[in-house]
Amino acid sequence: MSQRSTMAQAAAEPNFLQFNDLGCEKVGGKVIFATDEWFAPAKNLLKREVPQFVASAFTEFGKWMDGWETRRKRSPGHDWCIIQLGVPGLIYGFDVDTSFFTGNHSPYVSIQAGCLDPLPTFLSGEDRTGMAATASQMDAVAKLGSEAWPELVSVSKLQPGYSDCCHNYFRVSFNRRVTHLRLNMYPDGGIARLRVFGVGQKDWSSVSTHQELDLVALTNGGVCLGYSDAHFGHPRNMIGLGRAANMADGWETARRLDRPKDLKVDQRGILQVPGWEWAVFRLGHPGIISSTEVDTNHFKGNFPDSCRIEACLLSPEEEAQRIRTKWSSGTWEDLLPPQKLRPHHRHHYGPADLTLTCPVSHVRLTIAPDGGVSRLRLWGRPTPVSAAPANQNIPTSKL
Repeated sequence: MSQRSTMAQAAAEPNFLQFNDLGCEKVGGKVIFATDEWFAPAKNLLKREVPQFVASAFTEFGKWMDGWETRRKRSPGHDWCIIQLGVPGLIYGFDVDTSFFTGNHSPYVSIQAGCLDPLPTFLSGEDRTGMAATASQMDAVAKLGSEAWPELVSVSKLQPGYSDCCHNYFRVSFNRRVTHLRLNMYPDGGIARLRVFGVGQKDWSSVSTHQELDLVALTNGGVCLGYSDAHFGHPRNMIGLGRAANMADGWETARRLDRPKDLKVDQRGILQVPGWEWAVFRLGHPGIISSTEVDTNHFKGNFPDSCRIEACLLSPEEEAQRIRTKWSSGTWEDLLPPQKLRPHHRHHYGPADLTLTCPVSHVRLTIAPDGGVSRLRLWGRPTPVSAAPANQNIPTSKL
């Protein structure tokens, strides 16, 4: 029998967890330097999948671990690595996950940040288990001066990797764009995953107002700001790269308990139900939406019956007010009227289907009665709007 999360556990989770993971390998994040990778390579830190533990798994260097683990240090200094974010942007928080590192986790951690051009890796070899940085690699990376980068997380104690304490959350207040991180372990040990929660920042000055692109994509600065339910999968997954790998890579809600005992449909075949679920996104840049895509890839027996997309144009102050009321205040205008959905299918809607031709900054996807959507795409042209919301100081909300 699965164990339900307690109210205390839910309350302990910070709101920044609904932002995008800017460092994940799936969006292009990579480790370009590590001092030591004896037991397990640092690239494991950025895996999308949750950490695993296999009791019988060993390598020639010792116990196999699904994370980054260095040897027991017997020389001056401490271990550290440099991470190049897949999506540069503003960072609001970290999850330093020590899962399964119970007698071998790093006792302390700190995190620093830099804003640099993309860098080549300082390391060689695809699998660096059992390896350490050479003197020449140390000399090369020293030119970055990463030890002097601004500190986002000061030296902080880490909890061991037991299931009730493995997630070490750190809130960040840093209003500058970040491209690279320096993760410091003091003095050595293991960390399973590093999640970098933030909002992408794109250089919009290089984008023509005649160019169409996906304005809600995480790589273009789109971000989830609220939702009603995320029981099986978070709505932020819908603005990820490419098509979803599986159902876990999309948004999926629990089955609503207010479903009628006997279902009825209207003349279009759309179920007539009292309840629905929703997710709100801020676009990376205000714009005029010309086409949309709602992809139910992998959702074959659990796709929504129908969907609807609404939109509005908000100032930062108006956005903050709506977040405080959990998006229960204010008005929305229909961008895409209710549409019947199909299982495991890419639904494309063009200008003839859309009913709004003015600039918008926020959208709300509503599904009825419940179910899963793997991807949401909103193609359009960015428009200059004097009251465009700023990518700073974002609160978040969920019901």
